[in-house]
Amino acid sequence: MHSRNPGVFIHQPSRHRGEVPARARTPGAGHRARRHLRRDVAGDTSGGTVWLFDLDNTLHDASHAIFPAINALMTAYVARVLGCDAAEASRVRVDYWRRYGATLLGMVRHHGVDAGDFLRAAHEFPELARMVRVRRGLAAALRRLPGRKILVTNAPRDYAHAVMALAGIEHCFERVVAIDDMWVHGHLRPKPDRRMLQRLLTQAGVAAHRAVLVEDTLSHLKHYRGMGVRTAWVTGFLRTVAPSRPHPVAPAVDGATRDAATRQTLAAEDRQHAGHAAQERSVTLVAAESQDPATGRTAATAPQTEAGVAPAGGVRWVNRPRYVDIKVQSMHQLLKQKRRIGS
Repeated sequence: MHSRNPGVFIHQPSRHRGEVPARARTPGAGHRARRHLRRDVAGDTSGGTVWLFDLDNTLHDASHAIFPAINALMTAYVARVLGCDAAEASRVRVDYWRRYGATLLGMVRHHGVDAGDFLRAAHEFPELARMVRVRRGLAAALRRLPGRKILVTNAPRDYAHAVMALAGIEHCFERVVAIDDMWVHGHLRPKPDRRMLQRLLTQAGVAAHRAVLVEDTLSHLKHYRGMGVRTAWVTGFLRTVAPSRPHPVAPAVDGATRDAATRQTLAAEDRQHAGHAAQERSVTLVAAESQDPATGRTAATAPQTEAGVAPAGGVRWVNRPRYVDIKVQSMHQLLKQKRRIGS
């Protein structure tokens, strides 16, 4: 559904109004793996730069509806496996996030869950078409950006292809590397694992210094900058907690108590990532004010904005870490600043 404001966040429709692309209807429904290069890539692929794009909160606004839904689905899955209530499931998720960097890795290691089953359950969205929000002109900006483009996401493949189809950007990428493809020597190695990315660069035939990682997650940028990969930090959608940072679920209490509990959890997480704690704290504290930890719902729907401009509820970043080469709010800004990163 489109806003009457001719602004910018749009739910990308299919060819006919109300019709959803087949791949987007059921993200978990047997989509065939796409490990080979796409031959009909749209746009400018000239030059020696290879762009490695994240998906959620980089190319579309996942904070609006998708991240809160993923958070609720992950907590429900953990509760089913452990046979516990939501509060205990949330505590376990926070513990696994601290120890392993992801709920999934802890569930695989300690409870023997199937990684694919967990990811499908956490990304099952019958109403995905209503949840995806992209900025107007995204596909055009990607087509105009010179260089090869590869999508690299810790989300499952079916979900990634469904979101790309809804956003109209499937043909902008020569390859999609989803978490399904991040097994290295029998172990799941999602971002920010360097072994996984080194294998990807080798397969793509590109040296690390010719690659640019376009991401919203600082820890990923920091890890891969150490490999020589250039980095572009996308901050336009950073206004809520990502699903990798579980929201604590607590008994019904007043808002001040919930906010204090959320801040305490987020502060503990920051201590586990001291290298970028000062930067990430700004994001997480904003989230603590707008997110209801007991329900996972945001306080209000993000307002509509103009093309290429960050949402009013977003975070305006003044400084950037040394391991970030350029900082942009949107793909439109990335296109304008590509020369600054050597493209």
